[in-house]
Parts: sequence; C-alpha cells; structure tokens
Amino acid sequence: MMNHVIYDIDLAPKELQKKTKSSFKEVDEKKLISTRKPQEVIVAIRPDSGGQEGPVISLLANHFLVKFDSSQKIYHYNVEITPHPSKDVARAIKHKLVHNNSEILSGALPAYDGRKNLYSPIEFQNDKLEFYISLPILTSKSTSLYGEMNDREEKREQHKLFRINIKLVSKIDGKELANYLSKDGDEGIPLPQDYLHALDVVLRESPTEKCIPVGRSFYSSSMGRGKDIGGGAVGLRGFFQSLRPTQQGLALNVDFSVTAFHESIGVIPYLQKRLEFLRDLSQRKTTELTCEERKEVEKALKNIRVFVCHRETVQRYRVYGLTEEATENIWFPDRDGKNLRLMSYFKDHYNYDIQFRKLPCLQISRSKPCYLPMELCVICEGQKFLGKLSDDQTAKILKMGCQRPGERKAIIEGVMRGNVGPTSGDQEGEFKLQVSREMTKLTGRILYPPKLKLGDGGHVRNLTPSRHDRQWNLLDGHVFEGTTIERWALISFGGTPEQKSHIPRFINQLTQRCEQLGIFLNKNTVISPQFESIQVLNNVTLLESKLNRIQRIASNKLQLLICIMEKKHKGYGDLKRIAETSVGVVSQCCLYPNLIKLSSQFLANLALKINAKVGGCTVALYNSLPSQLPRLFNIDEPVMFMGADVTHPHPLDDSSPSVAAVVGSMNWPTANKYISRIRSQTHRQEIIADLGPMVGELLDDFYQEVEKLPNRIIFFRDGVSETQFHKVLQEELQSIKQACSSRFHGYKPFITFVVVQKRHHTRLFPADTDQSSTQNNFHFQYENIPPGTVVDSVITHPKEFDFYLCSHWGVKGTSRPTHYHVLWDENQFTSDELQKLVYNLCFTFVRCTKPISLVPPAYYAHLAAYRGRLYLERSESLGLFRSDSTLSRAAPPKTPPLPKLSENIKKLMFYC
Repeated sequence: MMNHVIYDIDLAPKELQKKTKSSFKEVDEKKLISTRKPQEVIVAIRPDSGGQEGPVISLLANHFLVKFDSSQKIYHYNVEITPHPSKDVARAIKHKLVHNNSEILSGALPAYDGRKNLYSPIEFQNDKLEFYISLPILTSKSTSLYGEMNDREEKREQHKLFRINIKLVSKIDGKELANYLSKDGDEGIPLPQDYLHALDVVLRESPTEKCIPVGRSFYSSSMGRGKDIGGGAVGLRGFFQSLRPTQQGLALNVDFSVTAFHESIGVIPYLQKRLEFLRDLSQRKTTELTCEERKEVEKALKNIRVFVCHRETVQRYRVYGLTEEATENIWFPDRDGKNLRLMSYFKDHYNYDIQFRKLPCLQISRSKPCYLPMELCVICEGQKFLGKLSDDQTAKILKMGCQRPGERKAIIEGVMRGNVGPTSGDQEGEFKLQVSREMTKLTGRILYPPKLKLGDGGHVRNLTPSRHDRQWNLLDGHVFEGTTIERWALISFGGTPEQKSHIPRFINQLTQRCEQLGIFLNKNTVISPQFESIQVLNNVTLLESKLNRIQRIASNKLQLLICIMEKKHKGYGDLKRIAETSVGVVSQCCLYPNLIKLSSQFLANLALKINAKVGGCTVALYNSLPSQLPRLFNIDEPVMFMGADVTHPHPLDDSSPSVAAVVGSMNWPTANKYISRIRSQTHRQEIIADLGPMVGELLDDFYQEVEKLPNRIIFFRDGVSETQFHKVLQEELQSIKQACSSRFHGYKPFITFVVVQKRHHTRLFPADTDQSSTQNNFHFQYENIPPGTVVDSVITHPKEFDFYLCSHWGVKGTSRPTHYHVLWDENQFTSDELQKLVYNLCFTFVRCTKPISLVPPAYYAHLAAYRGRLYLERSESLGLFRSDSTLSRAAPPKTPPLPKLSENIKKLMFYC
C-alpha cells in the first residue's frame, strides 16, 4: 500500500486573500474521501525516517524556530476601508486608528496585512466597529493639473476622510496547528492554514512598517547603501522571510536578498541613463522622437510613479502613457472652457519656460487628459524596477547578492537581531511567540560519488571523482560515446581582419581537441569558411538563404554548423530557429574573443557540446542503475526518466504565450540521452496543456529505440510553486496516465512524480570549521557545503516526502541546494534509493565534467523550454506571428504554435 495524506498547500498570504481558479478549493474532508478518485488531492508521505547512507556532517540552516502558545487565541477581523486606499495609505490609516482608539481596541496592537485582514491577540470591545479617519492627502479634485490651483488653494493642507468598518470573522487558536506539527499527530489532517497565515502576518508587521515590501521580501537602506547598476536602476539589499511548517515545528526562513529599483532622479536624466538613443538628450532639445523611439520611451516609463518639482505637493502620479503631441503643441481647456496652451500655462503660473518642448508629456490619468512635462517630474523612491534588466545590470545584481557563506550567514543573523527584522517590533510579545535568534542546528549526510565509465579508446576508462569539488578531467580519457562528424561548415558574422585570421588555427586546434576526446571532426569543412557581415543577422531572409546554400553544397547532409560572431546579437535566436526548423542542422555558436584566447578548457567545453548535439554523450555510470538499485530496477525492465518545465514571458508582457517543454531519456540502462517536445500554450498557464500528447510521442520514440515500453517512469517537474502542487499533481499526473493507457492498450507503468525547486531560500552552512581536518577530506576553508550533501530531516516537511540535495560545488557565493518534493510515488522509493538515484544522475550531464546542481532531466527541460521561448520571441518581434490586438483582455490572444523542428533534428539534443 502507498502511504498518502490529504494534500493542503501552504498558501502565501496573497493567494489566501484572493484565491484564483487554480488555487486549492476547500472541501469537506469526509465528502472528499468518499467521492474522489484514488489519485486525486493526495500526496506521498515520507516512506521512512529518512536516509542512512553517507557520513554525517554538522550543518546550520537559515531556519529560525518559532514557538507558539497553542492556547493563545487570535481574533481575525475583516477590514473595509472606503474609499479604497493604496496599501501605504491603508497602513497609515491602521496606524492612526490603533493610536487614537486604544480603549475601544482593548489596548491591542493588531497586525495588518494592508488589505482586509487584521489579527489581534485580544478581543475588541465590539464585534462590529466603525471609525472615521482623516489623513492629510490631496483629494482627487485638487490633483487636477490645469487651471485648478491658485497658490492659496495649493498650499492649504488637504484632508481626506476614510470610513473604516471592522468586523469579527473568527476566533482561532493553535491547537490544530500544534497537532499537525506533532510527530504523533493524525496523518490525515490537512495543514491548518488560518492560524499559520495569521502568524505569518504577525511576523511581517514590523518589517512592513520599516522597509519597502516587495513580494515576500523587504528592502531597507539600513542594510547598506544602494548601488548604481546603470540604466536608471539601483540595487538594494534586503531580506526574504517566510513562515514554514517543518519537522522541528514552525520555522521562519530568512535569507539575504537583492533586487533592482528605479533610481529616484528626474525623468529626463532617467531616460538618458535608461535608453541608449537618448544619451545626448540634453543636446537635442529641438529634436522630436521618432515613432519607434516614442514607443521605447513609453515602455520605459509606463506604470512608474512620479512626483512634480515645480510646486509643493505630496501627490504621487502613475504614468499611464505619453501624449501623442509634443509638449509645444498641447492645449487644454481651463475650468471656464477657455483653451490654454500648456507651455504658456507653466510660464504664467510658475514662471517656468519648458525646455524639452519637442518631447511628449506624461499622461497621468487612465481616462482623462492629464499631462505633465517630463522635465518637471522625478521618479519616486522605492519602486521595484519594472523593465527587463540588461546583461550588464543582471551581472551587477548577481555580484551584489554573491556573498560567501560566512558573510551571508552574518547578514542573516544580523537581520534576526537588527532593528528592521521580523523580531524588531512588539508583535512577538503581544502574540506570545518565541522566535529563536539562532540558526537551526542539524545533521546532513554526504553521499558518495558514483564511479564513472569513459570511452574504450582512452588510457583511463573509468574513474571515481575524488576531488573536493567532485570535478574530473578527460586529459587521458575519451568521452563515453564519441561521434563522427564528416560533413560540417563554419560561418562567421562580423569580426576584424585580425580576428578572422584566427579561424584556420581554431579549426586545427578544435579538431585536435576532439580527437584527444575520442570525437572525430573532419579537418576539412564541406565549404571553405564563409565570412559574412554582422548585418546579415538582422536580415532573416538573407540569413536563411545563406544557411540553405551551405546545406545544398553539403548535399543536404550537413551534420554541424559552427557560427562565429563578433559579439552577442539578437539574431542568435533567428539563426537557431532557421537552422533547426528550416535548414535542418544543429549549430554551435561562439564569440571571436574566445577564439583568440583559445584555451584548452574552452576547446574541451566546445567539443563536449558539439558531441552531445550530434548524438554522442560524455560519460556513463560505471555501475548501471539496475546494479545500484536492484530492488527497483531490472536490466530487462526499462525505466524512462522525464523532465518538464514551463517558461513564461517577461513580467511586463501581458499577452505572449508561455512555452512548455518535456524531455525523456531514450536509452536504458545508460539513461543519458534525452529528446524533447516543445509547445507554446496560453499566456502564463502553469499546467502543461499538451502534456498527454507530448508524453505519448516520447513513449513512441522510446519504444523505437529500446523496443520495449518503460516499466517505470520517473517524472521530474521543474518550475512549480507550492501553491500549485495540488493542481499540478491532479492534472498532470492524470495526463501522463491517460497518455500511457490511450496510446498503448492496458499499459500502466509505475509512475513517480517529483517536483524540483531551485527558487527557494533555504541555505545550508557548515556548522563547525574545525572539522576540516577530519571529515571526509572536505576542506571547510572553502566554506560551502560539499557536493553530495543531503538533508531530509528537521527543516523538511513534517509529513511529506521531500529532501534538500546540494549535488554541485559552489564556486561563487553560497551554494543553493535543490529541493526535491515527491508528490506521487508508485515505485515506492526509500529515501536512500531516491537520493542516490538523483545524485548519480547529476554526474551524467553532457555539457561538463562535474556534477550539476539539479537532476539532468529537469535541466534539459529548462534548456528546451528556453529554446522554444527563443523561437517565439524572435518570431513575434519580426511579426511572423500576428495576434489580434482588438481582442478583449478577458479572451487572451490565440496562442501561435512554435515552428516545427526538422525531422533530422528531432531526435538530437540540439537544445543543450
């Protein structure tokens, strides 16, 4: 029998307030048990007390134990504020209300989520209360921008009156939560969300008052000055916090965080920093924007909040767009209906001559014509950067967040003891909480690395990675399966004459390096190297004709196209799409600067990628999976490993499709070659819509290769948040099962469904640096935990089957272990078996000679989904896909399909 519990997910506060259709629907438990199918709304529980294999290592985790008094009642009140305020204003209202009405509120210091929920440790005098609060905010009438304000009117402090209705919703205590967290608790009960959510709001109260909240993180200048990252953005330091149920009880997960904010400067200097074509804006005051430039400016400013500097006011305005007309051509009617010229108005009322008269104005109303000249506006502080960060900005943000473990640990401990963190207010005492200031002490285990098998042609034919970073080299060895590449070509885009002169040396050294690795790359290309202008990458039609010509010369049998570029170029996406969907050839791109250095490592990495794309593989496990896990795996009963991921468009994109990818292993027992299926689907849909057909096609391919259907399917699903666990389990597992039974009559493989998470905030630190001389030869002066470190107790789920595995060596910053959460397990893995399987697979990734940070099927699915996104983005920007802009937002535009892969590409790992 499988062990399962009814599944109820740990919803974040935002989702609790406004449950979407995809959120967990609360149902009566007895009704659920009597009516559901066996596979619905249940999740696998931990099969044992945890793994036993591997030497023990002492660790610290950034989880801080939160003890609560289970008898402490929390009174949950619903708050209605009229007119509806922003979150900042709502908080100001709550602050004034509590300060002025202490007696009516029984002296309580309630916690507020900024929306509709108020939590108090003491019951108020009445279950229904009504208050009126006046705040010094400009009224909407006085914010009209033209002809409305004489100076007396403007300087008079305006007050806005708000009505606040407070109503008792429920009285809750922590007994159910304590029972759930207890080792002796009933395994069938769902997680009591109400009390957990209340405590989460309580612990967020003080940071929310003192910091800039963004999602579940808080940012404050008290954690260090902001850093200019260019392009009108600054990086701010802060911290993440989340209250989680764990085996040790409730724990507050706190981590260091960095994100980008808009720089608080004038709109004109902001645009000069943000947009390359406006760098010289101060010198071109008399030049109008082109249509394309105007679109770029509008895109850069849309939804940003600004304030004005030509008069005193606390009002903040949101930018909804730009005016069609330049500032010098804008007229508006005053209160008497008389037409006024905007430039004259500012001269007459403020004695200000508008300088940038050729620029459009900011439109700061959604419906009415309300305009502000750009030069009189300043970007408000504390706004998360809305645009897509450039490569340079991203690198600077990553560098800011790249702390070595010791430094990161000190920052986190500083937050817990500091004056802006979760324990900096009075809430802890008010709600009878005891929050530890010490990180959680726990033990992990270090899994042993697998023995690896190399190719037969080399001097070294097997090895066990013994270095502290578990990396190995192929100096005296061949790849496990080297390919033969007889027909290939090289094309160059751009580059100086001096750079181009390095091509013959590059070809010579690459073919030699391939030979050393057991890969045959013909010394002669099918056509002499082709040198094209970088501009060819801007012309899709021309680019396609150039690539087709090379394919024709190769008699349509071209195996590889190496493309050298002088710099990164947006045409990279077009090149990949054309090569893989039209021409039918795998390609390998590289940059001229790397060609000139031509290090042995660069050549080896290039050779490994080429070999994998053309059909080879780098390494295999010396002891096959059936010999390592004999209880589960049999050489005659094939197993298929699958990975799936969904990639979504940029946050500001409100219409482009999402892209789903599924990969499957095609060889057994080696299990190191994966082919892919990629589909576009509805905008931001997390569930894979075509999972059934995609799985079915991969099963067809597996049957062709192995001549048997897999007896077991191990499915690794990436990119799923905890709020989606239930929906993904219910819908995608059903899709997989239907694909199996509908395609092959009576076919029911044993399925294990594992969610893989990298985007979490749990960090592990070595507990004692004195252990370096005795413990497993791992030198803790490196600070990061060693590869193979696994944790499946204390900080993991109280009941469900999950573990943290750090399979890679962290070269920079602090290692982030990958979180594996088993939602369904018909194969009945033990903890040791699944942990060993996942860790061993991490050594089989085709692109490098070291274990990677997450299980390869999930990584390959991520790469394949990224390739699909690349096809889509370039096709959209070139107008190859057209969506009807007149469609209402209620009905998203029809999802354009991805271009079909060429038949000779489909079964190759072209995406890696």
